[in-house]
Amino acid sequence: MNDHPAEDAFQHAELDWDENGLPQSRHYGDVYFSRASGLAETEHVFLAQNDLPRRFAAMQPDECLVIGETGFGTGLNFLCAWQLFERSASARARLHFVSVEKHPLTFADMQRALALWPELQAQADQLLEQYVALNPGYQRLVFAGGRVVLTLLIGDVLECLPSLDARIDAWFLDGFAPAKNPQMWQPALFSEMARLSAPGATLGTFTSAGFVRRGLIEAGFDMQRVPGYGHKREILRGRLQSNTAQVADKPWFARPGRTVRDRRAVVIGAGLAGCATAAALAARGWRVSVLERHADAAQEGSGNPQGVLYLKLSAHGTALSKLVVGGFSYTRRLLGHLQQGQDWQACGVLQLIYDDKERQRQAELAEAFPPSLVHPLERDAAEALAGVALTEGGLFYPDAGWAHPPALCRWLLQRPGIELLRHREALDLGRHGEAWQVLGGEGVLAEAPVVVLAGAADAARFEQSAWLPLKRIRGQISALPATARSSQLRTVLCAKGYVAPPRDGTHTLGASFNFQQSDDAPSVAEHQANLEMLEQISTDLYQRLQADPQRTEALQGRVAFRCTSPDYLPLIGPLADPQRFAETYAALARNARQSVQAVCPWLDGLYVNTAHGSRGMISAPLSGELLAAWLDDEPLPLPREVAEACHPNRFLLRKLIRGT
Repeated sequence: MNDHPAEDAFQHAELDWDENGLPQSRHYGDVYFSRASGLAETEHVFLAQNDLPRRFAAMQPDECLVIGETGFGTGLNFLCAWQLFERSASARARLHFVSVEKHPLTFADMQRALALWPELQAQADQLLEQYVALNPGYQRLVFAGGRVVLTLLIGDVLECLPSLDARIDAWFLDGFAPAKNPQMWQPALFSEMARLSAPGATLGTFTSAGFVRRGLIEAGFDMQRVPGYGHKREILRGRLQSNTAQVADKPWFARPGRTVRDRRAVVIGAGLAGCATAAALAARGWRVSVLERHADAAQEGSGNPQGVLYLKLSAHGTALSKLVVGGFSYTRRLLGHLQQGQDWQACGVLQLIYDDKERQRQAELAEAFPPSLVHPLERDAAEALAGVALTEGGLFYPDAGWAHPPALCRWLLQRPGIELLRHREALDLGRHGEAWQVLGGEGVLAEAPVVVLAGAADAARFEQSAWLPLKRIRGQISALPATARSSQLRTVLCAKGYVAPPRDGTHTLGASFNFQQSDDAPSVAEHQANLEMLEQISTDLYQRLQADPQRTEALQGRVAFRCTSPDYLPLIGPLADPQRFAETYAALARNARQSVQAVCPWLDGLYVNTAHGSRGMISAPLSGELLAAWLDDEPLPLPREVAEACHPNRFLLRKLIRGT
């Protein structure tokens, strides 16, 4: 894995606007679209050459067509494809658009550019609504109730595409002209396009350069020159003739490859992970039953009144850091559907310096990530922003804040096709023909071809999943009544714990970490520990809250149990049979580098989504998209190596190799 994150080179596009109000890239010295008519150019070069009008009209219910694009730019090609899809395709068909962009437009520039096409306003308004928190890496944007998905890869195309796991049906080979942007138009790009292409994939491109045509032919595309648009005499279109079938070098991380015709699923657990999974599947036309043992959703780990969007990042491009950045941006866009102020607040998060090690870590993070995601503040600036006195400055995450997890769970469950079954505790799983049966005290609770275990540490309570290495960590929050002076706190403050601005007249303070205790009743000792943590964060705020350690018995609080894994990454994906896994890949115990091509012994239709730890607000919402992508054979919403790092089979593999 690359030790230097792609964030190092991140910068927004810098535009110049001509006398007609059309944008041009200052860096590349080239236009974003035809000066004659950007719409007509897109329709001719990309929609027509890929035969999309006919292909969209011929799509079957539940079918998904995937478009890949090099150069998102102003989003014009995406919006035109989306508009054509809505006009032509079956109501149950889906469009997935994957695009790479090294220099995304700022919001203001995007808004100005999209105003040029009033014909696309319906789609453009939705894009602008979600055009927030766009950070380097993988960004997942969902439109039209899930019928249209945009996976936007922000970074260099030759760095992004090798990490993409997708099957592209049609390519928009865009980007600035080869003479202006030679770094993109490389044989490596054409090879990646062939690798990612579905059989018979098509492409359209505005260029007719000979070396581009020859490079694409060498990569396996049959290329033709056809009449161009406007001043362009010729353009290119192509179709994949042959690509060398990629043999999976890690079959234990391969897609299960089983098509589920009866699109019904049962999700066990109605916390954030379970609700996100249900919503992602329902958006793709699945009928989902969510089993919850309590009277309502979000009663355990997802039930705290305020969850903080806290980004635990690494300056070294780790899998966890990439998951956190992608998950944060996805959650931030989802929160736009909730009531600002009551259910969430975009007040920012200030991570305070509390020792020299933290000071050094923050300096590295400030260098590694763009200031739009995180930037350092000296103490005076931090105090002015927070509204309370502080002893140190720290890192500020301007797009972050707090959210009310139960409200997000309720919103996710509102999708058509989801049924919440309350007071249903799953105790056992059994196979019945092509389906799984979920069994409880009163017999069969639900039955479906697909079951997703999303009940935190209880995901390991079943015979088929008992091997999952899950740990429970007790956490306690304290609820402090706001005072007139404490209500001046304007941002979330984090150090070894956190305190948030008030919601409904109460500050949330926490949370403790306790590996030993299993009692679910709040303890005086942990209330006291939380108050000590508050005093370390800000003595001024501690005094404003009139926090009295002698009166902790009267404090309200809440206990919940986080679920985590040995490597602190979640477990998201299909489950295998552990005994048959060990038998199938026994050779790896003797030589971990040996090539083994045997198909993984999956437990067909059984999946898991758990172990989000204290980062549930960050990783759980996006986990639903990842699990749905595994199930529906869609482009993954994260780099392949990150999805593998979250795959449950990683623990079976490690156990085998280590001989434990």
